[in-house]
Amino acid sequence: MAAFLLGAVLLIVQPQIVPSRPAINSKAEMTSQSVQRELLKKTSQKNDFKENIHYNGSCRQLPQTIIIGVRKGGTRALLEMLSLHPDIAAAESEVHFFDWEDHYRNGLQWYINQMPYSYPHQITVEKTPAYFTSPKVPERVYNMNQSMRLLLILRDPSERVLSDYTQVFYNHMQKHKPYPSIEQFLIKDGKLNVDYKAINRSLYYIHMQNWLKYFPLDRIHIVDGDKLIKNPFPEIEKVERFLKLSPQINASNFYFNKTKGFYCLRDSGRERCLHESKGRAHPQLDTRLLEKLHEYFHEPNKKFFELVGRTFDWH
Repeated sequence: MAAFLLGAVLLIVQPQIVPSRPAINSKAEMTSQSVQRELLKKTSQKNDFKENIHYNGSCRQLPQTIIIGVRKGGTRALLEMLSLHPDIAAAESEVHFFDWEDHYRNGLQWYINQMPYSYPHQITVEKTPAYFTSPKVPERVYNMNQSMRLLLILRDPSERVLSDYTQVFYNHMQKHKPYPSIEQFLIKDGKLNVDYKAINRSLYYIHMQNWLKYFPLDRIHIVDGDKLIKNPFPEIEKVERFLKLSPQINASNFYFNKTKGFYCLRDSGRERCLHESKGRAHPQLDTRLLEKLHEYFHEPNKKFFELVGRTFDWH
């Protein structure tokens, strides 16, 4: 009897094993994950995946790599350059599966249907820049594939803010709608408006902390967006190594277009440049206001450098 009681006590006080990654806590997310698993089970039973098999042997599949951001960091340029590699199959449009609730409720089969046809040896890549700053996305990606390789392209936070504004400004201009000046967004009550969404998107360390809760740093490759613009080939070489691709992209695949002011691509004799919406001139900003931006981002940048163990040439 004494031995039995001692065993019971030891069982009660025995420490619990802590999982290496965060467990799913919220009831809603547990339900969502359960629904996704059930969907895959039913899909497999019904053989619905046959609809995604092409006659030439290619098929649609879940991405093994996602370009998660950052908005106006150079994600389109990165995807186009990476697509030069024959072992890459890239989704053409931004899918917004993990950050848009209407899309996420459609389930993984819907997500697969948005992917390109690819061969078994190819890596399927999806790009949605909003993923990086969306709080729910890291956990959802982790639930789908814990071994996912993630690509994150960043640029000087101040420049990213200006580029963010420029895109929205031109979108309004094309629709003949008025849009406030950037100063009206950046200044509030005589001070820098830190609640401006474009500024929040540039606080990289906050969003990176959320991703590192689910994925180790060696699963997230950070591309230097400023260097990619000035000299793309070395940055793409690093991406090839991260994705364990054979070195197929060469310096000859890039040429500088003096008219556009940025690098374009050369593939099998064909030359192509990014859309005319890329490389637009930023609004002229008062020097003192620009300095305020630089000062504001100084500490957040420092925290980000410490977080990733790497520095970038930002103001």
